[in-house]
Amino acid sequence: MSGNRVKVAGVEVSTDHWIGGRRVASKKKFSNFSPIDGSHLADVSAGGKAEADAAVEAARKAFPAWAALGPKGRLPYLKKFAEGIKARVNDLAAVETMDNGSLLMGNVHRVVPRAAQNIEFFAEWALTLDGHTIDSPEVVNHVKYDPAGVAVLITPWNAPLMLTTWKVGPALAAGNTVVVKPPEWAPLTCSLMADIAHEAGLPPGVLNVVQGIGEVAGDALVNHPDVDRISFTGSTDTAKIIGRAAASSITPLSAELGGKSPFIVCADADLEAAAQTVAAQYMNAGQVCLAGTRIMVEKKIEEPFLEMVRGAASHMVVGDPRDKDTRVGPLIHKEHFDRVAGFVDRAKADGAVPLWGGSRANFGELYFEPTLFAHVTPELEIAQREVFGPVLTWQSFSSDDEVVELANNTRYGLAGTLFSRNEKRAMDIASRVTAGTIWVNCFFIRDLAAPFGGAKDSGLGREGGTWSFDFYTDIKNISVRKGSFA
Repeated sequence: MSGNRVKVAGVEVSTDHWIGGRRVASKKKFSNFSPIDGSHLADVSAGGKAEADAAVEAARKAFPAWAALGPKGRLPYLKKFAEGIKARVNDLAAVETMDNGSLLMGNVHRVVPRAAQNIEFFAEWALTLDGHTIDSPEVVNHVKYDPAGVAVLITPWNAPLMLTTWKVGPALAAGNTVVVKPPEWAPLTCSLMADIAHEAGLPPGVLNVVQGIGEVAGDALVNHPDVDRISFTGSTDTAKIIGRAAASSITPLSAELGGKSPFIVCADADLEAAAQTVAAQYMNAGQVCLAGTRIMVEKKIEEPFLEMVRGAASHMVVGDPRDKDTRVGPLIHKEHFDRVAGFVDRAKADGAVPLWGGSRANFGELYFEPTLFAHVTPELEIAQREVFGPVLTWQSFSSDDEVVELANNTRYGLAGTLFSRNEKRAMDIASRVTAGTIWVNCFFIRDLAAPFGGAKDSGLGREGGTWSFDFYTDIKNISVRKGSFA
């Protein structure tokens, strides 16, 4: 595992690709900076067509043997892979925090352990798919989940390790080999993941990592003629570009995209719990696609509930994400900071009024104040487009029909959050809101066995449990006439 390596948060990390079981450097590099303080972390190999071709070729070569192992044969490798992640929780958390500015304590206690769980869970779930039959009057249908081949996995910068393993887990457990394209704004934990996979004994070519810029390395991978699956998490606009590439070769595409999720608070809700959960939408500096950014409150409780939210939000301390008291760290990159600030400035110009926040925080260049806008009408840009920052909007409603119409009044449909003590009312509203996931009296609980994905412009397909294997396999039915064998 020689090659170019740097120290980040005291952890040695390779800045090269991982292709066919070895480190591969590129002459071209891209610079990687920490959003915490702007410090230079590394110059990372910038892959292109040559690296994409080599990675796909390595994955294709490794595929037959990996697929032939079957779920039971792959299980020990993947279990050891998961154990390797658990053993390096502190290293991975420290590098992730430096690389993308997410909270260190959150990475240590939740995010990195979940990455290990993603690998282990799907390795075990694959065992449940064997031997599935459907009995018909004339035949017995034997349903098989055959590995699809080579999967390209493109992951985002807001939770690169966890969201990469969310794809790697089922793809490898299903018997595919993979090529990971990490985000160029936060590429380093995916590089560490490759080291851990190697140490776990995954055969060369089973897992490959190609670093690089999306428009170059990502473009080469999604347009590669020998790719069998493409899974992408990111923006809707980028997904449209990838979708055109996938369509040209009829390559199945799964896409988990942006959101503008409603957060509905009914008058009969546990208002303290709801207020605390509203404040939690500022976590990770609002860089969470699932965040309930459109707060919708029943009019009869609007004033007292606003004060409860104000109190809860006052504890969302902006600061260094390595500090245990910090709740809101930096935005990822100057380009993204300018995007968020642009949304806020245009909202003010459109007549929306910040009840708090609305400008750069007095901490550092990429830190933005937790912000809440009132006087927001449904057609305003701030109520329609994903900001992906610590910016919420406040709207009110008088009836369930009104809030359902308001909730569904965007092009997105990723998630929604609803607080109510009335089960019938809550289930009725949740059933009528168009979204892939609705949380009722809770938030951000993702059971790996449950389906996850978005409606409308928020995505294609579902991940989780058997739904992941529906995507990462070619499902075959062997229909055998009863009594036809001697």
